[in-house]
Amino acid sequence: MADIAELWDFDRPDVSEERFRAALVAATGSDALVLRTQLARALGLRRRFEEAAAELDAVPDNGDPLVRTYRELERGRVLNSGGDPDGARAHFLTALAEAEAAGLDHLAADAAHMMAIVEPGEAQLPWAERALAIASASADPRARRWIGSVSHNLGWTLHGLGRHEEALAVWRRALAFREEQFGEEQFREEQGDAGALHIAQWTVARGLRSLGRYEEALAIQRDLAGRVDSDGYVREELGELLLALGRPDEARPHFAAAYAMLSQDEWLAADEPDRLARLAALGA
Repeated sequence: MADIAELWDFDRPDVSEERFRAALVAATGSDALVLRTQLARALGLRRRFEEAAAELDAVPDNGDPLVRTYRELERGRVLNSGGDPDGARAHFLTALAEAEAAGLDHLAADAAHMMAIVEPGEAQLPWAERALAIASASADPRARRWIGSVSHNLGWTLHGLGRHEEALAVWRRALAFREEQFGEEQFREEQGDAGALHIAQWTVARGLRSLGRYEEALAIQRDLAGRVDSDGYVREELGELLLALGRPDEARPHFAAAYAMLSQDEWLAADEPDRLARLAALGA
């Protein structure tokens, strides 16, 4: 079977879908079943939830813990993305138990990280810590790669709880991890590629903004904009920082550009319409 990480492009789930369908043509046995779970995930990311569920329904229990774990993980993800986190929870717990029993550290870390996503508020913290413990203790590089993603999400949980200093500290650790990966040229991972380093830098700047350290954050976001001009989230942050510094005229074109880019994201349009409306108003 082709390396699943090589088939994924999370920024373009349509491309990932095509790759998984192509790989399935010659796949057999457990390889084919695992690929079908990933095809279901790609369909879920395209908001085609009924098709994703049908793909998972077609994955039988062949006794392989790898197949069972992937099936439960992706069933949970499809349910969660479709707005049913309560329904997703049982699947993530089953996936975690299967993965730990079979010594599949990378999938165990994934399942614990998904539990941290579906739980509310403070209840996310112990699951994030469990995912980090699994990843940090593992000798499997696929498991260790979860350290960056879980730390990123843990920072957002702390930020949402108003614990901004702690969030920034966690995000700095996530950035250090990404920089180490990038320097060792071992950065490609199931959750993404070198773009994760860009996101880690952006997130540190976002943490600085919440602490009122606007000039420090502005310097980071300007550096990011100089390297990736097409990132709507960077443009949004530039607008927010300039607005906070009392420079609304400089902020306006950044908000306008952010709206033009981010309004094309169907997930953001569905989940955060007020955010997009604010960008449109501030960019007008």
